[in-house]
Amino acid sequence: MKKTLSVLMLSLLPGLAMAAGEHGGHQGHDMAAMQQNMQGIGQPGKAAEVSRTIEVVMSDNMRFSPEQIQVNAGETVRFFIKNSGKLAHELVIGNLESLQQHAEMMRQMPDMKHAEPNMISLKPGQKGGLVWHFDQAGTVDFACLIPGHMEAGMKGRVQVM
Repeated sequence: MKKTLSVLMLSLLPGLAMAAGEHGGHQGHDMAAMQQNMQGIGQPGKAAEVSRTIEVVMSDNMRFSPEQIQVNAGETVRFFIKNSGKLAHELVIGNLESLQQHAEMMRQMPDMKHAEPNMISLKPGQKGGLVWHFDQAGTVDFACLIPGHMEAGMKGRVQVM
């Protein structure tokens, strides 16, 4: 009986993992909706096309440093991101409306995990990188979507000239 139950449970695991999606309990994003939200903010860049690196520090005072960044349209930038705090933080690139919607989802599901190319989550003391291609002029926002962080002021802007 024990062996049958174990085999049954193991056979169900792949289905449960698929049902959970990439957000651990969230149904996952509809790819068309995700692409719609990404319109106007650029796209993941290629490391070979990086023209410069911009260092961004995330801290427990709920700020990014710098909060304002300027890039040129058509530029591919490597963001070198450091979490200098004692709390987990993340940097998510998007437009303000989609960031606010996603922040609301995160409040409802605080254990949500991400796997999108426009974001990076870092534990205290961690460093990481994100390569992004800014394909058109305008304003691109970024924020930490961990519940309460964006609301406390942890957001910034990229001005694309």
